[in-house]
Amino acid sequence: IYCRPSCPTPVRPKRANMRFFATPAGAQQAGFRSCKRCAPDSTPGSPEWNRRDDLVARAVRAIDDGEIDRVGVAGLADRLGVSARHLQRVLTEEIGTGPNALARARRARAARVLIETTTIPFAQISLATGFGSVRQFNDTIAAVFASTPSQMRRQASSLHRAHNDWVPVRLSYRPPLAAAELLRWLRLHAVAGAEEVAGTTYRRSLRLPGGVGVVEIDLASSTHPYLPTRFRLQSLADLPQAINRVRRLLDLDADPAVIGNDLSHDECMASLVGATPGLRSPGEASGTDAAVRAVLHQQVSLASAKSIAARLVAEHGIELADPVGQVRYAFPSAAVWARADPGDLGLPSSRAEAIVNLGAALHAGWVDLSPWADRSQAVEAMQRVKGIGPWTANVVAAKALADPDAFGSGDLALLRQSASLGLPGEPSALESHADRWRPWRSYAMHHLWNAYLNEQETQ
Repeated sequence: IYCRPSCPTPVRPKRANMRFFATPAGAQQAGFRSCKRCAPDSTPGSPEWNRRDDLVARAVRAIDDGEIDRVGVAGLADRLGVSARHLQRVLTEEIGTGPNALARARRARAARVLIETTTIPFAQISLATGFGSVRQFNDTIAAVFASTPSQMRRQASSLHRAHNDWVPVRLSYRPPLAAAELLRWLRLHAVAGAEEVAGTTYRRSLRLPGGVGVVEIDLASSTHPYLPTRFRLQSLADLPQAINRVRRLLDLDADPAVIGNDLSHDECMASLVGATPGLRSPGEASGTDAAVRAVLHQQVSLASAKSIAARLVAEHGIELADPVGQVRYAFPSAAVWARADPGDLGLPSSRAEAIVNLGAALHAGWVDLSPWADRSQAVEAMQRVKGIGPWTANVVAAKALADPDAFGSGDLALLRQSASLGLPGEPSALESHADRWRPWRSYAMHHLWNAYLNEQETQ
């Protein structure tokens, strides 16, 4: 049996009789099954893979996003620029298991959600979660959870089940979570038609391989370390990727204790972290969406950028056949932006051309904003697109690539708040000063923005 270190079981084995694994997949590969008390397979993802940008971290992020199910191990290795044999070797050496075992653990985790929260037939679940056959599905569930799918469904009978087309999921996180501040950020940046905040519920559309989906997240403050969430999807096979995107959007894999401790070595940051523990660095559900929104925000107010984005989404986005609340559209894909006529976007020519050029670069693969992209290469590639400067590239790196160390020193609100706190108020000087906040400059940036918003609300 493998457990979380914090498992509440009264049985405490001797340390000499314990083994430690970097991932649930490593424990499963070694023949251990998941503890039924602490459910270690459902813990938040390791923040280590988001912090790092080496081959192992990029491979893990790609596997979590379902890349092996789409292109296989050889295809993933090719996209990472290495051989399949080298990828197998480096993963096994560092985390004790290879890419296929990591993908297997991901499928088992996705299957568990559907088994325990829906009445969907098991044969459909096996196909939706990427298993090659029902037999492989049954064998994996038995090996990982020491139960049959039928037993797991019966034991979960007290849980909330799917209602109509909605699949309920609990998105776990590491406390604390500054939920009120996260909700405020989402409300301030929500693009009408594609996103909505109603009370403590945030909902938005998701552009997925199997079609457009919608997610609803309850961000009410809670003593439970999870966010009640539900998805409406055109294809159940999109569920693991949809969950992964929302986790990145809300930065739920972060470890606020580690981040806060490191930032608190600086006197100014110590005060901000102490005032708002658990502040997240929210991302985006799509690299294309993050890039276009960043360009729209160049040299205009947030309100103006949101208004323009709402108009463009209504004109060029995908209309939902069955809207949910005020969510009626999904953001356009890179292919749509690449085909757009800059003169039809209703923007200054420089920004319109930047959006079309960036859409073309993303569609052609010259700029890679996938979760497993090499961050430094992505930032460099973006800045080769006319109209994309350092500020835009770094904001996109923070939002699309979950780069914890991205820092947009040219942001006006950031500079104003820095100056009011006695920090440098000029971009190059602030950039130099921010070196002391590495490797968490994205979180430092959000603490400064949060302080700025607090001051704006009191004026």
